Amino acid sequence: MHPEEPAPSRASPAEVLLLASVFLIAACGLVYELAAGALASYLLGDSVLQFSTIIGTYLFAMGVGSWLSRFFERQLVAHFLRIELLVGLIGGLMPAALFVAHSSLTVAGHTLGSGLPFRVALYGLVWGVGVLVGLEIPLVMRILKRQFSRAYALKDLVSQVLTFDYLGALVVAVAFPLLLVPHLGLVRTGLFFGLLNAAVAVWALWMFRAELRQWGAHAAACAGVIGTLSVAWWGADALSTWAEDRFYGEHIVMRATSPYQKIVLTQGHSGVRLFLNGNLQFHSRDEYRYHEALVHPAMAAHGAPKRVLVLGGGDGMAVREVLRYPSVEQVTLVELDPHMTQLFAQEPLLTALNGRALLSPKLRIINTDAFAWLESHTETFDVIVVDFPDPTNFALGKLYTTSFYALLDQHLAASGYAVVQTTSPLMARKSFWTVASTIEAVGLSTTPYHAHVPSFGEWGFILASRRPWRMPQALPEGLRYLILGTLPTLFEFPADMARVPAEPNRLSTQNLVHTFETEWGQVR
Repeated sequence: MHPEEPAPSRASPAEVLLLASVFLIAACGLVYELAAGALASYLLGDSVLQFSTIIGTYLFAMGVGSWLSRFFERQLVAHFLRIELLVGLIGGLMPAALFVAHSSLTVAGHTLGSGLPFRVALYGLVWGVGVLVGLEIPLVMRILKRQFSRAYALKDLVSQVLTFDYLGALVVAVAFPLLLVPHLGLVRTGLFFGLLNAAVAVWALWMFRAELRQWGAHAAACAGVIGTLSVAWWGADALSTWAEDRFYGEHIVMRATSPYQKIVLTQGHSGVRLFLNGNLQFHSRDEYRYHEALVHPAMAAHGAPKRVLVLGGGDGMAVREVLRYPSVEQVTLVELDPHMTQLFAQEPLLTALNGRALLSPKLRIINTDAFAWLESHTETFDVIVVDFPDPTNFALGKLYTTSFYALLDQHLAASGYAVVQTTSPLMARKSFWTVASTIEAVGLSTTPYHAHVPSFGEWGFILASRRPWRMPQALPEGLRYLILGTLPTLFEFPADMARVPAEPNRLSTQNLVHTFETEWGQVR
């Protein structure tokens, strides 16, 4: 050890509290970053783009804040206290403010104008919080160095501060998706960590009370920030209800946030609608058109399917249609989110829609990732129904790749049929035919078709098999949409939906996600 460097001694209570504040500062800073990214993804779509631009803006702003800290030469504790209060106030209110901003520009799910004002508010808040967070750690290090210069060399001090900084980030990175958002929601998560920032300011107010000027003014500021955040916490439910009612355009009868998605159920004069992460999944007035078109061309063509696999479709609507066939002995439903299957198996409003299909003794429910389940099992099925959400991000896009369809092929019986919901061949024409090319790339024959679903418009599906598909000669009784006489028209494509050249979607490139976002972005 160099003689000029003091030997580390046991940490004092003040030092421990300062280092604990570093942990909290890091945790709060990362929460604001994650909340902004999650909100942008939820409200604007394209999670990769939103998280990339939010993180980039936030980190650059932190760098600017760190550079600006050099100009703070006196009253470091007072500056630190004010910065903590500002971070807590702005960062804590940011999710609520962004919800209000977006809802003020939205009517029944349709954004008024270009959406530019919301983006300005989003990145303005991210920039402001980032600059303030960037100021925090340099000031804390200088305060620590001043207070404990005899106990710690600079290298030891830096290592201590950065250790607690990164540890706080790690804890929040794990807790945010698994604990915080599912139990508190985005608005209250922001407010909770805003209160933690304010608590750090209160601690600094008490710890350094002897050297702070205008102590009363600082105490009043702390009380004001804590009071504001507390009132916002109390009104968070009312705010969320107002914002989401305005966004969805109907009364929300149920909302839930699982580790995988935000689930919202609305009810209006025309019926019930289900939204996952803000995207419409079905409308009760016409969901039968979608699900009959999805299931019956494959099931009826097979003739006597016994074992059926449904991937996705946790609402049970596809299972309801599958169970119309007396030959079916077992249905396996693989749905990632257990909250979905529990909801649609227990809520009377929803079990009335799916005919209590999820309670059928023929049904086996497996809550896991479909890709991983196919990789780890060897069962084969007569019919496979694939009812995933659209490929709006890379996590969903992998379920539309050659890698996934190769696994699907391994689980398809020699005489079996698979069917995939495949977005709109009218609004997302290239995306639709990209899926067809992807399935064909693994050696399966494809038979594309489409149906008109008023809530969605023209919607597409693709049958996949090793043998030629044949038009069914019979359909189950009680269908509300499909009849044998008009079934052949589903397989006729007009000129504006006819096939266009498209490259297969591979796991290494995922070109479908970009194509899908581009095409639907021109429609919205």
